[in-house]
Amino acid sequence: WHPSAMKHLKPLEAQKLLQEQPQAVFIDCRSEMEYLFVGHPVGAQHVAWNDGPDWEVNPHFVGQVKKIASMHRPVVLICRSGHRSIDAGLALEEAGFKEVYNILEGFEGPLDDSHHRGTLGGWRKEGLPWEQL
Repeated sequence: WHPSAMKHLKPLEAQKLLQEQPQAVFIDCRSEMEYLFVGHPVGAQHVAWNDGPDWEVNPHFVGQVKKIASMHRPVVLICRSGHRSIDAGLALEEAGFKEVYNILEGFEGPLDDSHHRGTLGGWRKEGLPWEQL
């Protein structure tokens, strides 16, 4: 076991890093339905950490990320609210990825008092570029 070197960035910090480091790879690790129908950050590639109907962890996640990114490129991870992306990032670190970033608040941000997302934080709330089918 080794301590995680993962860095945690707010959405605006992550966007800045992606602009300044074009070699960085941006991975959206939500389910396919979320990626397609809720929308996703512009430029993010989709690799699900877990997906319906059974929501088991994708055993091919690390391999699929390796196909997109070499282990020497920074990997920036986003999910809905910043939880799955931590688990996904730890798996990448265990596999030897050296520079892993987790986006705090995720795409939709945390739940507010009325159990809605998108009002308290997140990629979309910050007005960062995103697209939807």
